Amino acid sequence: MGAHAWMWTAVAVVVVLLLVWAAWTLVRLRRLAGRVARAREALDAQLRRRAGLAAELAREYPCALGPERARALAAAAAEARSTTPGDREAAENALGRELRDLPAELPGVPSALQADLDGTCTRVALARRFYNDAVRDTQALRGRRLPRVLRLHASRPMPRFFDIDDRLEALTTSGVGGPGHRP
Repeated sequence: MGAHAWMWTAVAVVVVLLLVWAAWTLVRLRRLAGRVARAREALDAQLRRRAGLAAELAREYPCALGPERARALAAAAAEARSTTPGDREAAENALGRELRDLPAELPGVPSALQADLDGTCTRVALARRFYNDAVRDTQALRGRRLPRVLRLHASRPMPRFFDIDDRLEALTTSGVGGPGHRP
């Protein structure tokens, strides 16, 4: 076998390896896109649930909250439910602040509702982390040199992080009902 044949064999091997790598990367990108979509759906569901529970608390127990706090909580919940994607983070932050400002004990409010709201706030924080992890992994893979040069998944929009102040750290370090307990 001559030098010319070795060169063509080496080129063929490199091309085959590049094609295999590109196919493998495309499969990873598709899986990551599915992971981002599922994580976003879970996050949306938890955010909707949190807003619904907050609205229920404000609507059903205004005496326990006080009229001003009940109105503010109801307004924040309504805003969180009706925002467009670009404004959602600000609305969710406002709702989170209202929930964190609630007193630890709310006389007259069933403990089941308080526990459900606390649990949902924790699930919001966890769902946001799972979503942002999926976004980070997708951005990292799409940001590498070869996927950019080969324009793998270039037609798909780059997923964005969902950044809200959910204070998950406060949940894991404070006791139930303490300051900063409700995100």
